[in-house]
Amino acid sequence: MKYKISGTVMQAVNFELTKGDKVYSESGNMAWMSDNIKMETSTRGGLVEGIKRRFAGESIFLNTFTCEQGTGIITFASEFPGKVIPLKFEKGKELICQKDAFMCAEDGVNLQMHFRKKLGAGFFGGEGFILQKLSGNGMAFVEISGEITEMDLKKDQVLRVDTGHIAMFEPTVDFDIELVKGAKNIFFGGEGLFFATLKGPGKIWLQSMPLANLAGKIGRYLMTGKYAGGSSRGLSRMIGNLGQGI
Repeated sequence: MKYKISGTVMQAVNFELTKGDKVYSESGNMAWMSDNIKMETSTRGGLVEGIKRRFAGESIFLNTFTCEQGTGIITFASEFPGKVIPLKFEKGKELICQKDAFMCAEDGVNLQMHFRKKLGAGFFGGEGFILQKLSGNGMAFVEISGEITEMDLKKDQVLRVDTGHIAMFEPTVDFDIELVKGAKNIFFGGEGLFFATLKGPGKIWLQSMPLANLAGKIGRYLMTGKYAGGSSRGLSRMIGNLGQGI
């Protein structure tokens, strides 16, 4: 199997598969494929595992794509502006990802639900109690919104992060939350009540524009009519532009 990540803002993963190669993805991620690629939809592990994945932001059913003969091509497109990160898994390697981060993977990679045990981190950590865990053998690809900053935290090194900017981390990293100190900081600082704290050792991936922040900004422009000078006119123009692209 060969792959190439193309694009800048809306990236895609292009695979070149030979006979017997398999990749799988969540429902709706496939953009195009050659006619020698066979698609099969399943829960990959049973209905219970599918329901668990649904809580982690993925679809209950996943699609597996197999090259039946010769050389085939298949492309998966990202769902939002950001970056696609390739990850190589081998025995013993695991990564914890935010909800809906998974894009596609080789057949030997496992996608599971990860339950955050700390109550504080679950309630106030920005992603709830349930995340995604990737493990197994092979290549996997995750999509992260905005630009990515990778950091290797040393033992006992602590980084405070605005909740929502944590995209992915190794299981050795301790994820917790702490209350913002100072009444003025809480009421006027604009950073919310809590910071997420990441304590090393381990590698972390941070995203510059959480998808929820982006959606919130767009929603505010639509509500205030700033999209194109007036609420109804801006909304009408947006709908018209979308119609032209269909």
